[in-house]
Amino acid sequence: MQAIQTRNSAARLAGAVEQADLEQILKAGFRAPDHGLLRPWRILVIEGESRDRLGALFAKAKLTHDPSLTTNALTKVKNKPLRAPLILVVAARLVEHPKVPEVEQILSAGAMAQNLMLAAHALGYGSMWRTGSMTYDRIVAEGLGLELNEKMIGFLYVGQIEGNQKALPEHDAAHFVTRW
Repeated sequence: MQAIQTRNSAARLAGAVEQADLEQILKAGFRAPDHGLLRPWRILVIEGESRDRLGALFAKAKLTHDPSLTTNALTKVKNKPLRAPLILVVAARLVEHPKVPEVEQILSAGAMAQNLMLAAHALGYGSMWRTGSMTYDRIVAEGLGLELNEKMIGFLYVGQIEGNQKALPEHDAAHFVTRW
């Protein structure tokens, strides 16, 4: 309960994620709800020099859509994957199924992403779920080797937390919950 109630996004991440911890994080992801046992997920692990390749892929996509991109803007795009030592790309692997609609498969992949973040937090790591234009860009998807039936859910940046965490807001359940 503590991990669930204290998880917070961390924008500044550094250090490294131990391989044994990564394996535990991934195992937690696999416990996501999964109607029909379709396992509608795919995870790409990006670390080390692969982060530079991802940055180059981001730059290629941005330049394709905006050839007038400035050098400074291009450098900023290239450096985005360097914000954390580990990036987990979560994708929904969609299949036609008579009882499990596409939306349920996407939600399952989203639940997997949340499980990954909760597990990382429980192990003492910070994380940030990032989306943005690169998440939905076909050039990026193809560059990552995703198939046409796979949709990116987001980039989970994971690492050791640097600096102070932002305060967690308190939420009043009455604003979100209705007893019917």
